[in-house]
Amino acid sequence: MYNHAIVAQVPMSFSGGISGSWRPSEPRIEPDYELARFQHKQYVNALEMCGLDVTILDADEQYPDSVFVEDTAVLTQDCAIICSPRPESRRGEIHRIERHLRRRYRRIEQVKHPGTLEGGDVLQLENEFLIAVSQRTNEEGATQLKQILEGLGHSVSVVDIGDMFHLKCDISYLGEQHVSVTSTFIGSTWLAGYTQLVVPRGEEYACNMLRINRYVLIPSGYPGTLEVIRNAGFEPIEVEMSEFRKQDGGLSCLSLRY
Repeated sequence: MYNHAIVAQVPMSFSGGISGSWRPSEPRIEPDYELARFQHKQYVNALEMCGLDVTILDADEQYPDSVFVEDTAVLTQDCAIICSPRPESRRGEIHRIERHLRRRYRRIEQVKHPGTLEGGDVLQLENEFLIAVSQRTNEEGATQLKQILEGLGHSVSVVDIGDMFHLKCDISYLGEQHVSVTSTFIGSTWLAGYTQLVVPRGEEYACNMLRINRYVLIPSGYPGTLEVIRNAGFEPIEVEMSEFRKQDGGLSCLSLRY
């Protein structure tokens, strides 16, 4: 159950952010700044529709990727863990987030270099956390976070997903022991006991979705995924994400929820 979310406005420098079009079949296309701002406003409206009190941070022009606040921290009920982004161009993003979180959390921990860790590689399944070693999170960063979370009483598993971008690109937790997955993770041993809702081929981007209280936010324009979610008994809200997709960002990337 979430009550709050933190988001950051889209900077005018947004198109200058890191975007490798990490899925090789998808060439890079410049995002439209004004359209991204409009879509971000609609995203915030969706969070509020789900019952969240949303804090909106000003745009930070120094950091083009700063709208993707999820990568800067991992939040539990009792502790905020500041992440350690891998790209040097993103490392400064954590300072503003840390200052903000210190007003809300009594306990703050931090993953430190040479460890790298981004929130897109951390998935919470009730009291259990999955941490992925990936393109952006290294073994040292995953180990540091594992130790912190275990010290807080959580169960933690570290999985190696090779050169994949982020764990949450291919899996999301929807509550009630349900996960959405792409074909990449079908049958993974670390998902034993979970009902796997497989997004159709060609709609992999839609796998990054958000369960917010009674609703599931999904990117708009993916009818097969929409049907899968509805058939599983969830209540979806579609959110347009075209401009954030161009910068390799998904629904979960745009907020920190707690």
